[in-house]
Amino acid sequence: MNVFHLRFEAMGGVGEVVLGADNLKHAQEVAASAIDEVSRIERKYSRYRPESILSQINESAGKKPVECDEETDALFGYVDSLYENSDGLFDITSGILRKAWDFSQAVVPERETLDALIEKIGWDKVERHGRSVRLPIQGMQLDFGGFAKEYAADRAAANLHAKGMRSGYVNLAGDIRVIGPKPDGSPWLVGIRDPRDSSRMLASLLLHTGALATSGDYERYFEIDGRRYCHILHPRTGMPVTNWRSVSVLAPLAVHAGSCTTIAMLKEPGALPFLERSCSAFLAVDRLGVMYHRNCDIEYSP
Repeated sequence: MNVFHLRFEAMGGVGEVVLGADNLKHAQEVAASAIDEVSRIERKYSRYRPESILSQINESAGKKPVECDEETDALFGYVDSLYENSDGLFDITSGILRKAWDFSQAVVPERETLDALIEKIGWDKVERHGRSVRLPIQGMQLDFGGFAKEYAADRAAANLHAKGMRSGYVNLAGDIRVIGPKPDGSPWLVGIRDPRDSSRMLASLLLHTGALATSGDYERYFEIDGRRYCHILHPRTGMPVTNWRSVSVLAPLAVHAGSCTTIAMLKEPGALPFLERSCSAFLAVDRLGVMYHRNCDIEYSP
């Protein structure tokens, strides 16, 4: 078998389906169904699409409840567990803070602006009865940005596996779900970028199966007086986190790996105990550049 790299655009970035297959036509046919699944999830859950279920819920904030389907209800159940296991730090109502933070401009919002938005944050405020969901405060919003890409990667990989694919992976802007090893049985080599030098790989991880996700302070940020303000915002203070440059997690599912990385970034000084307790394997870089890892098959870059 040969290895085929099939790129596409989705969820605000570039995605890739990598497959070990007999020929390009077969790879393209099966990849198309996986890409369609990613597009379906984006249409259904993107806050930027007016037809999405999240947009409908957000538009109805302070008004009527919205009835959800089985898939959405199951995802809300997952949100429940994330909120509980993170002591309320992983909160899908905190995306409203993006109204105050514009990372294309180096401006720190006023405290009063952040406090007004924080009053509308709280997954525990959301009213759920059966499959109906209601946001009780006008202006509240739900945002699946903390796990939507990882969920899509998992669903796309499951689609490919169901079609008989046993070699390859799905990569959505660095969130990776592996279907199986290379056609010769060797692992895929996946690079972890240096959070302070985009031209350099910090290390590479060897993956036969499972998933890899990374969160960091380098994706969207600005600096003022030597202080970095990144896009990962603490739901209780409204301010960017500062303790970690990046956290990468290996787990059986991309959605689990991704939620672990986000919670670890939000835990700040409590990240390492959380990672040791909750995650299969990880590689983390603190704000001084010191690396911590557990159970990772790593090749370090020179």
